[in-house]
Amino acid sequence: MTVRLDHLETFALIVRCGGFRAAAAERGVSSSVISQTMGSLEQALGIRLLNRTTRSIAVTEAGERLLRRLRPALDDIRLALVELDQLREQPSGTLRINAPGPAVDHVLCPLAFAFMEAHPEVKVEIVSDAAIIDIVEQGFDAGVRFGRQLDKDMIAMPLGQPLRYAIVASPDYLRKRGWPTAPSELVGHDCIRRRYPGGALAVWTFGKNDETVEIAPEGRLTLSSAHQELQAAVAGQGIAHVFEDYARSAIEDGSLIEILADWSPRLPSWFLYYPNKRHSSAAMRAFLDFVRSSTRQ
Repeated sequence: MTVRLDHLETFALIVRCGGFRAAAAERGVSSSVISQTMGSLEQALGIRLLNRTTRSIAVTEAGERLLRRLRPALDDIRLALVELDQLREQPSGTLRINAPGPAVDHVLCPLAFAFMEAHPEVKVEIVSDAAIIDIVEQGFDAGVRFGRQLDKDMIAMPLGQPLRYAIVASPDYLRKRGWPTAPSELVGHDCIRRRYPGGALAVWTFGKNDETVEIAPEGRLTLSSAHQELQAAVAGQGIAHVFEDYARSAIEDGSLIEILADWSPRLPSWFLYYPNKRHSSAAMRAFLDFVRSSTRQ
């Protein structure tokens, strides 16, 4: 029986991605290539590892047993390759980072652009995603989260400055509906609501002196991104609750007016987090050094 290592890697990739098509997209090949590779592996082993339909896959008992042994082995191989990469003076390879949209827009992208200019042999892939995921299992080198929302065995470092939400509305909306001066006065207003990927609706939190107030906003319009909320607010559709970085230019040009500014406390910064391993790639170490030097400035 001859089993190729790259075929075993493909099997693990299919399971991690949840299907042939997603695995093919990540590998940059066609679905038929992935299917043929999987077929060759099962033929060489003489046992089925996946049950598949036109829409989904399910790992067989044999596949589960193989995966339990295979994942640590593949991690050891990747670690060995990382150790070899450390011998290179010039960082190279690909960094994959998972981060929520606001962090990507205002912090991570500017950092990545400058880092790539300083390290031309490093490729960077940034995936915008607000869901909490296992970055190791999903094949990322690092992730970004708000505050210290971390799993065990992770190291975190601040990324950028402290954050602040801005409550904004268009001048036309405020002329028609009035100007709230306290969070309680938002009742009866058209608040532009945010629904997170998991289905929950965002709660608006306010703070002033020692008082904290949480509001479950009510309104006719529900959206899923800060860009959409800002667009709606400029169009006079209601009051938006977005990070200050999104609203700054619209406030400066008069398209939006900030309200309840004295009720918007400072929040923790974004945090870059990564696995607590003894060895990181040369590219990852260079990126961490770059982030530290940029944060100190």
